Amino acid sequence: MGKRIAHITITNFFTESGAYYPSLKLSYQFFGTDSAGAPIVMVNHALTGNSEVTGENGWWKTLVGPEKCINTNHFRVLSFDIPGNGFSKETALITNYKDFVARDIAKIFIRGLEYLKVNTLFAAIGGSLGGGIAWEIAVLEPNLIQHLIPIASDWKSSDWLIANCFLQERILENSSHPIEDARIHAMLCYRTPLSLKAKFQRTRNKEKDIFNTESWLLHHGEKLQARFQLPAYKLMNQLLKTIDITRAREPLEKVISNITSTIHMISITTDVFFTAAENRETYERLKHIKSNIYYDEIDSIHGHDAFLIEYEQLSQLLRNIFRVPSTSKV
Repeated sequence: MGKRIAHITITNFFTESGAYYPSLKLSYQFFGTDSAGAPIVMVNHALTGNSEVTGENGWWKTLVGPEKCINTNHFRVLSFDIPGNGFSKETALITNYKDFVARDIAKIFIRGLEYLKVNTLFAAIGGSLGGGIAWEIAVLEPNLIQHLIPIASDWKSSDWLIANCFLQERILENSSHPIEDARIHAMLCYRTPLSLKAKFQRTRNKEKDIFNTESWLLHHGEKLQARFQLPAYKLMNQLLKTIDITRAREPLEKVISNITSTIHMISITTDVFFTAAENRETYERLKHIKSNIYYDEIDSIHGHDAFLIEYEQLSQLLRNIFRVPSTSKV
């Protein structure tokens, strides 16, 4: 499919905290059909992701692509890079990461949509941080999105999530190998004891004389170090812990009542990061005030990362939303 990264300059941007940015560069990619009438799906990436959603190196290429669940022969897929994630060499890293909260990124993405003259989205979908940003967008623009699909995510950062982000920040600030060590801790939040047992069975790496579970963690740390930069990690971690659609607003039920989108919440049974229990609680609170809200679960031993692993289950849960009409001429 090839990289087709492009850029928008966002000017005169004030963050929620009052910090002023005269200019921010927003990178993005479109994938799929170029048909003028094609429904647009916005995909929001997670903490270490980027706008490369599909194609050879696409992080969601099993789900998004020609004849895949989100069929790029029918849908036009748009993905923005969170400013400061370092994916595009033309965009600057953000050093004052505490200037930003998740809602700021939602506002920047909305400015990007306005620039691209996109005034309706068939769907906004994202996992983890990406789902939280989708929630924030839906509140800011309650008539923009037809289908809001937060996966392994929630409308707020829970106490547990904030605590883990706090530890991540401590590691990033104090470790002599900050990216590697933070990633090692993060991988243990993204998986489960059962997942690691199934994968390694206490086997050892004879060459390194360590357990394979240790070797795997070291590999993930080194791999991220090779492609990610410290300011980017600090910013993404800050965004992850500041998701909250009710901040400086009314209670959740009142905030949600304005959203016209059909909401499809998908959690993972063993997720210890954005827990299924938190999502079920959200659904129970909201189903009484919103008729077009649905809740499903991916059943997996793999924890939070199951949204990047259990493609067959995820495709089954999404198939009715993204079903291409047989009479479609797009």
